[in-house]
Amino acid sequence: MALGSFVLLLSLLGVLGLGDPGPLEDVVIDRYYIPKICLREVQMGDFIRYHYNGTFKDGKKFDSSYDRGATVAGVVGVGRLITGMDRGLQGMCVNERRHLIVPPHLGYGSIGVAGLIPPDATLYFDVVMLDIWNKNDKLQITTLSKPEHCNRTVENSDFVRYHYNGTLLDGTPFDSSYSKDSTYDTYVGTGWLIKGMDQGLLGMCAGEKRSIIIPPFLAYGEKGYGTVIPPQASLVFSVLLVDFHNPKDGVFLEHLEVPESCKRRAVTGDFVRYHYNGTLMDGTLFDSSYSRNHTYNTYIGKGYIIPGMDQGLQGVCMGERRRVVIPPHLAYGENGAGDKIPGSAVLIFDVHVIDFHNPADPVEMETVYRPEGCNITTRNRDFVRYHYNCSLLDGTKLFSSHDYGSPQEVTLGTNKVIEGLNRGLLDMCAGERRVLIVPPHLGHGESGARGVPGSAVLRFEVELISMEEGVPEGYLFIWHGDPPENLYEQMDLNKDGQIPADEFSTFILTQVAEGKGRLMPSSDPDKVIADMFKNQDRNQDGKITAEELKLKSDEDQEKIHEEL
Repeated sequence: MALGSFVLLLSLLGVLGLGDPGPLEDVVIDRYYIPKICLREVQMGDFIRYHYNGTFKDGKKFDSSYDRGATVAGVVGVGRLITGMDRGLQGMCVNERRHLIVPPHLGYGSIGVAGLIPPDATLYFDVVMLDIWNKNDKLQITTLSKPEHCNRTVENSDFVRYHYNGTLLDGTPFDSSYSKDSTYDTYVGTGWLIKGMDQGLLGMCAGEKRSIIIPPFLAYGEKGYGTVIPPQASLVFSVLLVDFHNPKDGVFLEHLEVPESCKRRAVTGDFVRYHYNGTLMDGTLFDSSYSRNHTYNTYIGKGYIIPGMDQGLQGVCMGERRRVVIPPHLAYGENGAGDKIPGSAVLIFDVHVIDFHNPADPVEMETVYRPEGCNITTRNRDFVRYHYNCSLLDGTKLFSSHDYGSPQEVTLGTNKVIEGLNRGLLDMCAGERRVLIVPPHLGHGESGARGVPGSAVLRFEVELISMEEGVPEGYLFIWHGDPPENLYEQMDLNKDGQIPADEFSTFILTQVAEGKGRLMPSSDPDKVIADMFKNQDRNQDGKITAEELKLKSDEDQEKIHEEL
């Protein structure tokens, strides 16, 4: 309706307020409530839904859509309504309220409606507009918010999980997933949704929010839905896409940080220690190894973890940071897990690989420095002094001999150090430096040790300071050549037919000083000699007799004969 007509009608209302001006020529319109936002106005040919009360001038009601419990739906301006109503509804906004005064010639004229409206009756209508649409309408999509990063958008055949609030065009709510405390989960483009929602979800990113306005012919049409959605109702959905996937999806990997040096990558059968944060696609944290202050330790490729993580950890480097996106069919499926992982949820793991090893791994050795003219190298039973720094592969410092101000001392092959370090110290020259990577089965194993996590791969920086040639296992002293003839007589220094501890000690120390033999390397040679004397003094009477004195090689030979 033109602005001039409204001015004329408002003038007429003013006149009516002063007195009866006589018969009306046109509809009188009072727009007594106009919403602040009016996205669309009623035009000729639009489909509309509205409520009304109809009365006569004296206030007597002759009709009401409220009394019937159903809105009126129809096309405006095509002669399906009385002329006065057709004119009076033009230009209305959704939720606008109007008073209409319809003169008889624009209503039911001189005939009226038998038993309901007398001839030549002026009609008074109180109208509220609820819905406007047109058969040429299309879906109206408004993006309310969108994440910065969007690797993929929704396509037909994807399975989506989303939250929504559903209202009619006038704002009346009819449904909400939030009230059910659960997302709506379904496939897109397979006919499981109304057509408008099938179309409205396409192209969305996980975490995106949209407003989707759906005309009735793309929603529930002429039938409506139950008691909550009237026939011919436009629907408004406020949608938050939580996540989506396709049954054909595999694991998606994003390499966040890869070390420059990567000598080996993890494969099936490796034991991996890693930290992780696990979130849903909307960012909700469901689990974290950091919160437990302990790595997650497991074999990969053997079914000990969900299939997606088994796949996602293949090929990682030590120290790598990787994002692993896992579709539900490779995670916890339709049932989810516990109360933190919903059914059909896509999972995101931000992983930091601390270390990994294989039960078949040897000690990895790298020679950093080896002196020239290296002719003598360490063997088991040698006594060595060495400096070391020990750390985890992520650089965490564990122990260092430098903290004690003196080298570490040990006899190799006596189970005094972990097997991996013992192996790494073999075949070294004095002054040589090495880096050793020791897998846990040659270190402190699954249980770890004080200050060492279970199943940890250890890194040693070792420097051999000095070495002393050792003696075979079970020996405290060995001869460099054949032992002296008449050993007992030579050991009996005062020739009194018995050898006390002081004579025994003096004789052994003389042999060592003259280079005829050597003691088991130790920081306390007196204790070694005392142990030797105790072994020979069979009856423990403080002296060794000729019958008691026996070489260990002779004792070993006697044992062989006894076994035979």
